[in-house]
Amino acid sequence: MASSSPPPSLFFLLLLALFAATASCLTCTTQKLTDSNKKLFSNCLDLPSLDSFLHWTHDPANASLSVAFVAAPPNPGGWVSWGINPSGTGMVGAQVLAAYKAEGTGAVTVKTLDLKSYSAIVPGKLSLDVWDMRGEEVRGVIRIFATVKVPDKAESVNQVWQVGPSVTAGRIDRHDFAPPNINAKGVLSFNGSQSGGGGGGAVDPVTMKKNVSFFF
Repeated sequence: MASSSPPPSLFFLLLLALFAATASCLTCTTQKLTDSNKKLFSNCLDLPSLDSFLHWTHDPANASLSVAFVAAPPNPGGWVSWGINPSGTGMVGAQVLAAYKAEGTGAVTVKTLDLKSYSAIVPGKLSLDVWDMRGEEVRGVIRIFATVKVPDKAESVNQVWQVGPSVTAGRIDRHDFAPPNINAKGVLSFNGSQSGGGGGGAVDPVTMKKNVSFFF
């Protein structure tokens, strides 16, 4: 009796097609995330590098920015990060939230990094207020939730994001220097016309053009 199972080559192609379909469905609009008050974020955008996403709500009344940053580290033991640079557009001065799964417990640890210089990459208190900070991991994807204080009447902030392959004894190791890593930087605009990004979200045109690196 002839077997009804597909040949190995066809089965492999079917698996590839299924994976591609699953990956293509991962956009900010397919992720229904809520803030600490169980409210859906007002905005979302597909960041232009590292398969990362940002959900956010800006509240001008108290000059706060609530965010959920979503990305998968390159390896299961890797890390992800998102931050704001209130004083410039590069790494120096960036106020960063970095998250990874703690060895042993598997719980997601979120650390704050005040990146004062290229050599001072150590955990430290941020120069801006941050609260409701937490992290979680879902099927290999890490989510960082937090609310940060932004300048009064601010219409935009400089944002940076990154992923890295490993964490050694609680210390975040250096990330790769491929183009997607180098391009992980842009402007998050609160107001005005925006273009780009995945359906339902928006990416400021500056975000797509900036090519400044963010190193650990």
